[in-house]
Amino acid sequence: MVASIQSDQPQPVPVSETTPAPTLSHQIGSWLSSDGDKSLGSLVSLFGDKSFALLLMLLLAVPALPLPTGGVTHVFELIAALIALELIVGRHEVWLPRRWRSMQLAGARQQRFVTKLTSLIAWLERRSRPRLTGLFHRRFTDVLFGVFVLVATAGAFMSPPFSGLDTLPALGVVVVSLGVLLEDFALVAAGTFLGVTGIILEIILGAAAVHAFASIV
Repeated sequence: MVASIQSDQPQPVPVSETTPAPTLSHQIGSWLSSDGDKSLGSLVSLFGDKSFALLLMLLLAVPALPLPTGGVTHVFELIAALIALELIVGRHEVWLPRRWRSMQLAGARQQRFVTKLTSLIAWLERRSRPRLTGLFHRRFTDVLFGVFVLVATAGAFMSPPFSGLDTLPALGVVVVSLGVLLEDFALVAAGTFLGVTGIILEIILGAAAVHAFASIV
């Protein structure tokens, strides 16, 4: 009988057939670097039900910058309010008028802005983790998300021009939207706090301004 000789060579490790799902930042980066259409409509088609939170994040990111905008971002806030209403009524896909769907993000300035936002998402992805994932993508949480966006967007819209008071409500929407995309309840809670704080601050300062004006008159 010939004894079987076992090879000393290392055996190949079987390769898993499953590959990790691409991250959100990778998906957005691939979309930006592709040769295809760069309109809002193509973004909706690519991301499906995720496009609600993604578009809200993109639209409110500009008024969330700590810079006085002078009301030029009102059109973004109106589109965000429309998307929030669609969340509340239970739509599964974002509907936008044809003119808005064809809005291009292909310009150098727009792409730089989206690229920087993608870098922020990638930074958060490395530090965030899923928390209370069972609360996401349910009918009642979608409604709560829509109501919060509607209230925070209204707060940003009604802030006095050049006051900078639209920053916190808009930033709240951005952070909550990121929390929904990453399914991290800690981010949702932080964004809600920012949005509510911004609205309260706006009410307090507005009331103080009205009182000061009344005392002068």
